[in-house]
Amino acid sequence: MLFPSVPVNTRSQTYLALADSTVGDDLPAACELFAAGSESVASVQGPAQAVGRTPLLAEHSQNMFLHPGIEGHRLAGAGAPEGQAAGRNWSPRFLLDREPELGERRLAFHATDTDCGLELTTELEALPGGSLRIRHTLRNAAPGDYLLQSLSVRLPLADDQSEILDFAGRHERERQPQRHSLEDGGWVREFRWGRTGYEGPVVMVGTPGFDFHDGKVVCVQPAWSGNTVLRVDRNSATDAGVSAGELLLPGEIELGQGQEYSTPWVFVTASTAGLDPIMHSLHDWERTLPEHPSVQPVTLNVWEAVMFDHNLDKLKDIADRAARIGVERYVLDDGWFHQRRDDTAGLGDWWVDPEVWPHGLSPIVDYVHDKGMQFGLWFEPEMINPDSDTYRQHPDWAMRARSENPRLQRNQLVLDLTNPQAFDHVYRQMSAILEEYRIDYVKWDHNRDLLEAGSEVHSRRPAVHQQTEAYYRLLDKLRQRFPHIAWESCSSGGERIDLDVIERVKRFWNSDMTDALSRQLIQRWTLQTVAPEYIGAHISQPCSQQTHRSYSLDFRAATAVFCAFGIEWDIRTASPADLDRLALWIAWYKANRGFLHSGDFIRLDVADAAVMAHGVVAKDGSRAIIAHVQYEESSSNRGVFLRVPGLDPSAKYRLSWTSPIEPEASLESLDPAGPLGQESVSGEYLCRVGFLMPRCRPETVRMIEITRL
Repeated sequence: MLFPSVPVNTRSQTYLALADSTVGDDLPAACELFAAGSESVASVQGPAQAVGRTPLLAEHSQNMFLHPGIEGHRLAGAGAPEGQAAGRNWSPRFLLDREPELGERRLAFHATDTDCGLELTTELEALPGGSLRIRHTLRNAAPGDYLLQSLSVRLPLADDQSEILDFAGRHERERQPQRHSLEDGGWVREFRWGRTGYEGPVVMVGTPGFDFHDGKVVCVQPAWSGNTVLRVDRNSATDAGVSAGELLLPGEIELGQGQEYSTPWVFVTASTAGLDPIMHSLHDWERTLPEHPSVQPVTLNVWEAVMFDHNLDKLKDIADRAARIGVERYVLDDGWFHQRRDDTAGLGDWWVDPEVWPHGLSPIVDYVHDKGMQFGLWFEPEMINPDSDTYRQHPDWAMRARSENPRLQRNQLVLDLTNPQAFDHVYRQMSAILEEYRIDYVKWDHNRDLLEAGSEVHSRRPAVHQQTEAYYRLLDKLRQRFPHIAWESCSSGGERIDLDVIERVKRFWNSDMTDALSRQLIQRWTLQTVAPEYIGAHISQPCSQQTHRSYSLDFRAATAVFCAFGIEWDIRTASPADLDRLALWIAWYKANRGFLHSGDFIRLDVADAAVMAHGVVAKDGSRAIIAHVQYEESSSNRGVFLRVPGLDPSAKYRLSWTSPIEPEASLESLDPAGPLGQESVSGEYLCRVGFLMPRCRPETVRMIEITRL
């Protein structure tokens, strides 16, 4: 029997079942169908000869001439022919050797190749919300080491799914969408940064022209924080599919007899109604996670306010103003530890610098707590500066592939956490700080790529895989010891945002770009895979530190308020009127965050490229809040109709303005009662026809509340 596969003429229906949230809570049958052989469905689907097979593992031995799902070979050892050092067992042919294991939400298949001495277990798990995740586990069952070069999960595509959407990105411009046509051959994205990357990793493949609410789309993403690879390929004999897995560097996975390797979980989400249902499925799963934040506090980070200038009087002044306007969490960023006067020194020396803090951190920690706010602190545990006491004592703790260090990035090197001594050093020093002071929140940063990331304890062999596992292990160990602390993942802004880290943290820093106009697009696409309450979004200073563009306070606040809301601004420079307005926005966020972070986030398809619109619709359709964003100057005076899905078609609704924004911020007069005045309309009308918003001034936002009568 061939490896578990899905029949060609049933795969679309199967994906529909997997994407349907009503089926998502009872998916063993759907998983079983997904993995069924053609014979088991021939009587239902038609003549057996018309049913093809698309394996979850692409095996060359099964007449597949695309990139194989498994690459590797056995090294010299027991049973090797004389003079042959390597190259054996390179083309496995796995056959099922037992009945599948079926649980409430899980299906597992076990297969072997006795000639190659390999065993393979494939697990499929149905998730709340309707997504599916899949992984392979390979076991070396024979004498001699098996060098694994790659192992990936392959998902089938329908023949009309021929357009690819993925992301480009860089520092301060993460997750920018780009589209490609699917042709014969291979489309490949390799993420070799040693961390998740600014671009994903995620790929969506669908019917041409798919958008937020239309089109048949499959979304695939590996849940892993190290190197990954995504591939979409087909040829003249084989239908298209998407493969995903970890990108392994030479020699990273060498399996001795009895040892195993598991791929990252590969998440699969499908929709027949565009991208938004995929987003909803993932958000629904994320809201079931143990670490999911039930309430996301209003957070003020002092980085853009003071940077490395840690002056207690300044910091107290900021805390005074923050407490008065309703801030709930105050975060002291980079610069508090040994030698850290700029970004050239100190990483690795995790003790308080007595020159800056002669009485330790207690004066500011206690002051913030006395003001009724939580206190947060910044760390960068995986990095080390050459100018640090730790490096001078242990230069071998830096990751390197040769006798010389890799090129510096941000004046720093990567600390080799696969070295038990280095791991214990960081764990002990962080624990000492977290025990001495009342820390409620940790911002965990990671500010360089893993270039030439070899390990001295592994003879300088590549160790990105092992370093990623060590990062998880360190974070998990600290989480277990300090369960009261909320952890944020930050990585040069928004580089390490993925579906593995999200099970460990309560917040992501979405981008070091705090310019509100740039943030609109970054947040719009980060939301495709991450729920808004995880996405840190702050009101920046009036003139952006990154772009030097200036915006109104309302535009900056309305950009941030749907997400994990906060402030990144030296509010000592804010006028009394600005502080009052900040207080209004904070009060509005507190009153509405329970709704904003529990409903379905939606992105509206609009006819004007100068306008973006998004919002949240209650799960029961009783309420919605929609933001109309005039991103830039429109080319016409026609305005746009905003069509709102997800409401009750037969119910009546009234529209009103909401938020501290005044409705007259447009080039045409707006009815103070709302976009439709006193008129009420049906949910079907709002979905099919919508309501007209006139052309407004660029870089402005209007927010509309829709309430069921």
